[in-house]
Amino acid sequence: MTEHYRDVRKIDPTRGPTLGDGTPNDANRIEIGPTQLAFREWEAAGLALPDLAAMRNFRWTRLTQAIQDRSYGGLLMFDPLNIRYATDSTNMQLWNTHNPFRAVLLCADGYMVIWDYKNSPFLSTFNPLVREQRAGADLFYFDRGDKVDVAADVFSNEVRILIEQHGGNIKRLAVDKVMLHGLRALEAQGFEVMEGEEVTEKTRAIKGPDEIKAMRCSILSCEKSMAEMEHFAYENVPLGQTSEDDIWAELHASNIRRGGEWIETRLLSSGPRTNPWFQECGPRIVQNNEIVAYDTDLIGPYGICTDISRTFWIGDRKPGNSMIYAMRHAHEHIMTNMEMLRPGVTIPELTANCHRLDDKFQKQKYGCLMHGVGLCDEWPLVAYPEKAVAGAFDYALEPGMVLCVEALVGEEGGAFSIKLEDQVLITEHGYENLTTYPFDPALMGEA
Repeated sequence: MTEHYRDVRKIDPTRGPTLGDGTPNDANRIEIGPTQLAFREWEAAGLALPDLAAMRNFRWTRLTQAIQDRSYGGLLMFDPLNIRYATDSTNMQLWNTHNPFRAVLLCADGYMVIWDYKNSPFLSTFNPLVREQRAGADLFYFDRGDKVDVAADVFSNEVRILIEQHGGNIKRLAVDKVMLHGLRALEAQGFEVMEGEEVTEKTRAIKGPDEIKAMRCSILSCEKSMAEMEHFAYENVPLGQTSEDDIWAELHASNIRRGGEWIETRLLSSGPRTNPWFQECGPRIVQNNEIVAYDTDLIGPYGICTDISRTFWIGDRKPGNSMIYAMRHAHEHIMTNMEMLRPGVTIPELTANCHRLDDKFQKQKYGCLMHGVGLCDEWPLVAYPEKAVAGAFDYALEPGMVLCVEALVGEEGGAFSIKLEDQVLITEHGYENLTTYPFDPALMGEA
C-alpha cells in the first residue's frame, strides 16, 4: 500500500529571533545548517522544517533507552556518524573518519560527555543534552606516537569514573569503533566491551517525525542539485569538452550551496565506463549520444543522507532498444520490490519474494536489494537470495524505517549498465516513496 502526504505548514526563515528549525536567526549559528537558498526552496515546496531540539531529544532518548534495555552502563562512540546522531555536532567529519579524535560517552542515566579537538570544545555547546566537553580521545599513532598507550590509560580512567557516577557502576560497556590501545585500556579498567554498532544501528533505524521532516528537506535539496547537474551535462556535453569530473563537480557545488555537507563516493560514470559499475568519475570526456549513470550518496542539509541513483541519456539520437529494455527492466525491479514494503514484513521475506532480474543480468546485479538510510547508508541490509546469510537479518520492518531500493542492470562484458535507486519511508500502513525525481524519458522509451 502506498501513502502520499505532505505537511504544508508554511515557513519563513527570515522572521523572528529563530529560524524555522529552532536555531538562532543571527547569521552566526555554530552547527552546520541550511542556506537561505535551501530555506526558500523548502518554503516554495510547502515543506515543514524539523524542530531540531525535538529531533535531538528523540535521538538521545532512543539511545539512552537502548542502553538501559541491554543493561549496559553506557555507550562509547567514536564513529563520527554515531557522534552526529547522539549530539548533532560536527567537527571536520571526513578528517575525523581516519583520525578519530572525537568520542562521546552516553551513560545509562542519560548523562552525555563529548571528547573533542582540544581547541574546539564550543562546537557542541549549542546542545544542552551534551553535559560536558573534554579533550583527550585522540588515540591514534600520528597524534600520540609511541605513548598512545599512556593517553589511552588516561582516557579509559575518565570513562570508568563517569560510568561509576552515571552508569550504575555497570561494567558492561558498548563501544562502536575503538582504536587498539583504547580497547586494551578499557578492558584493563575492568569493562566487558560489548557490540556498540548493534546498539547504534538499530537505534538509528527508526526515524522520528522531525528526522523525517529533515529528510524530506534534504531530499528536495538533493533533487534540486541533481537537476542542476543534469542540466549542466545536457548543455555542455554536446560541445565536446566536458568530463565526468566536470559533471560531478556540479552536484558537489549545488549541495554545498544549499548547506549540504559532503558526498560519500564519486559514483558517476559515462558510456562504456558504466560497465562494470563502481568505476568512479574521472577525466573521461563524455560523448554525445551516451548515457551517464550516478549514485548521489549525498550528505545534505542537517547531515541527512539522500541516496538516489539515476541514469540519463545525452544526445540527438534515441538510445538503442537494448538500453531501453534494460532501463525499463531496472525500473520494474525497484518498483516491484517496493510494493512488498510494509510494517511487519520480515527481511528474509523481502529476500525470498523479490523480483528476479533476467538471467543475463544476474552476474552483475547490485550488492543488495535494499538498505537502510539516515545519516548515511545504515542497517538493515536486504540481500539477494544467493547472498543472504541465515540469521543475519531476522527482523521485521517498522514504521519510521527508511530503505533505499536498488537496481543495477547490465550484462557481463556489456557496453553499459543502468543504475536506479529510490529512497522509501515505511509508514504505519505501507510505504511512501520519498523520491520524486523523474526517470529519463528517453531511456524509458517515452521520448
